[in-house]
Amino acid sequence: MRLKNVLIVVEDVERSKKFYKDLFGLDVILDNDGNVILTEGLALQDKKIWQSFIQRDVIDQNNASELYFEEKDMEGFVKKLEGYEMPIVYVNELMQHSWGQWVVRFYDPDGNLIEVGTPM
Repeated sequence: MRLKNVLIVVEDVERSKKFYKDLFGLDVILDNDGNVILTEGLALQDKKIWQSFIQRDVIDQNNASELYFEEKDMEGFVKKLEGYEMPIVYVNELMQHSWGQWVVRFYDPDGNLIEVGTPM
């Protein structure tokens, strides 16, 4: 068995496809009416579809999980975040951990937590 994808719930699939393409370079592999698979194993699902499956509300910014990306050029990435067309909501701006890794944490437009760090 192997993990195939990680699914996150989004309010606006088109907005999320653009966000993950613009900031992370992820491309669409499959787009099936509210169910989207992007490169690197990230899947997006329309919030209404997800709620109908699980019969529960989605809790935005629940801080129970995060998507983790690595980036060599953190200064360039932070500039990309600062210049993005939508305001970025930061959990923590660029900081350095005691072990030397630089990281930034923020939410995507739907409150999914993202961490971007320098390679370990």
